[in-house]
Amino acid sequence: MRTTTRRAVLGAGIAAAGGSLLAACSKGSDSGSSAAPAPTDDSVSPDGKEVAAAEAKRGGGPVRKVALTATPTRLDLGGRTVTTWAYGDRLPGREIRVTAGDTLAVTLANHLPEPTSLHWHGLALRNDMDGAPGVTQRPVKAGASFDYRFAVAHPGTYWFHPHSGTQQDRGLYAPLIVEDPKEPLAYDKEWVVVLDDWVDGVDGSTPDAVLAELSRGMGGMDHGGGTGGMDHGGHGGHDMSHMSMTSMTSMTSMTSGSSGSSRTSRTSASATPSPSGPSRMMMGATSPLLGGDAGDVAYPHYLVNGRTPGDPETFTAKPGDRVRIRFVNAGGDTAFRVALGGHRMTVTHTDGFPVEHRQADALLLGMGERYDVLVEVKDGVFPLTALAEGKKRSALALLRTGGGAAPEADVRPKELEAAPLTADRLRADRSVALAERRPDRTITLRLTGSMAKYDWAINGEKYAPEPRHLVGTGERVRLVFVNDTEMWHPMHLHGHTFALPGRGPRKDTAIVLPGRRLAVDFDADNPGRWMIHCHNVYHAESGMMTVLGYRR
Repeated sequence: MRTTTRRAVLGAGIAAAGGSLLAACSKGSDSGSSAAPAPTDDSVSPDGKEVAAAEAKRGGGPVRKVALTATPTRLDLGGRTVTTWAYGDRLPGREIRVTAGDTLAVTLANHLPEPTSLHWHGLALRNDMDGAPGVTQRPVKAGASFDYRFAVAHPGTYWFHPHSGTQQDRGLYAPLIVEDPKEPLAYDKEWVVVLDDWVDGVDGSTPDAVLAELSRGMGGMDHGGGTGGMDHGGHGGHDMSHMSMTSMTSMTSMTSGSSGSSRTSRTSASATPSPSGPSRMMMGATSPLLGGDAGDVAYPHYLVNGRTPGDPETFTAKPGDRVRIRFVNAGGDTAFRVALGGHRMTVTHTDGFPVEHRQADALLLGMGERYDVLVEVKDGVFPLTALAEGKKRSALALLRTGGGAAPEADVRPKELEAAPLTADRLRADRSVALAERRPDRTITLRLTGSMAKYDWAINGEKYAPEPRHLVGTGERVRLVFVNDTEMWHPMHLHGHTFALPGRGPRKDTAIVLPGRRLAVDFDADNPGRWMIHCHNVYHAESGMMTVLGYRR
């Protein structure tokens, strides 16, 4: 049983993150190498003087050093052991916790059989540290290391993961918590709850094999007679003719394959994914809340903090304790509907930024989204259930404040029956509300493609690493997402936060429903080249990514 108290986190967070992680080797470091190829247009280079000037304005307080090693490993998910890739030997990776104003210095040692990177999801940081291979840096080669160093300016709940192929859908992710030195909230305990959908290492499956199967499109599959969106019928003969866009366009030094991992063998590189894994293409998963189709992938497991519902993590508290819960959706293809049985939650933040407080029975989190809530806990044992929206499965953790039997693994608290709170119903706290201003520039991003051909793209164009949309420093920019597809997409902007309409919350990731239009505004105050993409890892790697650049 693992429990976390606020006192323990504040007292030992940095020491644990820096001292207990596997040490990274410094020999052969990629540090100091050019962040990316020199620009071929008039856009700002990721390591240009404009980027350095913006970083200088953020200042830089005490340096917090952390060592990370990305490595093949075996993980116990709670009754199921899998071979995968992770940061050390735990899932999620060990939390990094700093204070706003600190300088974070992370050495990443790559012990994987292919290149990797680190993307700091949600942070407005210097461009050459953003971790997007081919855009802001060269990939960190197998056996090499890279030093990330940047000022952390804004408090909030964030996380980090690779931006290399489908690696995010393995075990390569961890929370990044930035403490507010003037924290306005009062609470007794704090819990970080990371949600995930899991396929890697289960019956021979790997994320690259899943992508290869999906890339065939619906026309290339024999789906069998599966019902309820849980068709796991066998299918062989995966090929890599549709290898990830990132792998093809920005990782020319890597091999084209991924691991053929299983529960009994260590991960190793191969030219093609294992053909022995069952079909993971999901059919019939629907959600009116998401506008229809709920997802592409039938995951065998759904996790809270790396544990299956059969062996869940248990949080402990005393009745009456006021608890802050930081939710992170680290999934690859799944929105989660989250509720704490017997309790209402008070939403205080989304994507790191405060909102006007609002109570909710349940929350909806798309991939990449984060929510902070406060809960005054009652006496007993309660399920913290994360329902895989539209997929009829769930993840589970437990809250125990007293005696009593634990609920069953498939428990569905009544709070899940209520319409979950979504970001469009929140308003930004006045302290972070974006000032009213007419946009200087409007960029329309049409989301295109279909499940039939698996040809996801933006404006009908597959991803390419060069900037396609240019803005000027100081401009108010309006991004208009127009979803021309029959599927929902959680759209993520690197290096900035945008405001939802009507003094809506400040966010970096927002759900765009099928057939709908969403206009968001941001201030162009962080020069460089920044990715905009769907945070469904399979949609992104199929081509639903683009790059925004700043004019020199």
